[in-house]
Amino acid sequence: MPASLPRRSVLGLVSSLPLLTWPASQALAQFRVEVAGVGLTQYPFSAVAFRGNDAASENIANIVRADLERSGQFRFVNPVPGALDETSRSFDFAPWRERGSDTLLTGSVTRLADGRFDVRFRLWDVVKAQDLGGLSYPVGATDLRLAAHRIADHVYEKITGVKGVFSTRIAYVTKAGARYNLWVADADGENARAALTSPEPIISPSWAPGGAQLAYVSFEARKPVIYAHDVATGKRRLLANFKGSNSAPAWSPDGRSVVATLSLSGNAQIYAMDANGGEPRRLSQSASIDTEPVFSADGKSIYFVSDRGGSPQIYRMGAQGGSAQRLTFNGNYNISPAPSPDGRWLAFISRVSGAFRLHVMDLASGTVTALSESGGDESPSFAANSRMIIYATRDRGQEALMTTTVDGRIKTRLAGAQGDIREPEWGPFLK
Repeated sequence: MPASLPRRSVLGLVSSLPLLTWPASQALAQFRVEVAGVGLTQYPFSAVAFRGNDAASENIANIVRADLERSGQFRFVNPVPGALDETSRSFDFAPWRERGSDTLLTGSVTRLADGRFDVRFRLWDVVKAQDLGGLSYPVGATDLRLAAHRIADHVYEKITGVKGVFSTRIAYVTKAGARYNLWVADADGENARAALTSPEPIISPSWAPGGAQLAYVSFEARKPVIYAHDVATGKRRLLANFKGSNSAPAWSPDGRSVVATLSLSGNAQIYAMDANGGEPRRLSQSASIDTEPVFSADGKSIYFVSDRGGSPQIYRMGAQGGSAQRLTFNGNYNISPAPSPDGRWLAFISRVSGAFRLHVMDLASGTVTALSESGGDESPSFAANSRMIIYATRDRGQEALMTTTVDGRIKTRLAGAQGDIREPEWGPFLK
């Protein structure tokens, strides 16, 4: 049966169902983070230890710091000795300015009578000695990390003007021995939880709008079948189990429909179906292999891969089907289209001199830029704020995850000490 194949093999998957190719190795639930590049602008910031944090299992200030530093846009400045919290008002900003910090985060963690924790923070403009406001997050012990990620989102948006994505989640697939796992983790790779474990391959995870459901393909029925999985409850429902292959699901922006690759007619074609199931409606009409459909941000178009021109290339057609426009022309192998949520960019994988590398296209101009110099990139997926892309790659003989900014100048490696990780999918803003 097919394994969790790289998307670059998807044409082969839907046509010939190649044999399992993953090496047996330990799955990973945690990541190691390395910043591999330097951005143009880094905001100097500092954060003091939150008062009362010793009573909690998570270090709030450290998580916020790691989130902001991982973006590549923030540089941490060691705090001035002394105790501050969100209630501190009359303190001297001069020592903070002398250390070069522009922004200061203070806060506290208080255990409530019902067992929850009240996480409070306040943000300061050190240069102007100005209160930038604060918030409170009453959370259970298991949501302390989420509270920290939300604080990081708040700081990021306050300073950069762009909504943060630290409280979003990622999904990815691993294989450990003979077991396949679909993981859901925080955007920093921590707090990973198995959404599904199976002895058969799991591929093509796709987040529904709002982040409550994941669609994916499972081979547990001894053929590719598409399920929709409720992340909170673990309950799932059959979405597509038609004759032949059912693969590459992707949700519409409104969550009402799903496009997928089905081989009902014999060859792989693009179909749309109601998100609650029902009869599929064929959208593409070709004698070739059409696969990897994904909606544009406005839901009016569908990007997909087809070999109708003699080699795999990315095309765009209307959401109701019809004629298709070819978008990629450089090289003879361009796959895995991933449009940005703001509609500006299209990430994809292009084979260059035998190497599979991440590229991004400015959809307005058609200009294409290579974002990596590696050779085994696959499965790009944009963050909800369209500022970063997560993708799988091969590094030092192991599969690994990378994030990069759209200009390719800031890269972060998310890698474990062992094992293989594939098919990352960055989730939407949570509702």
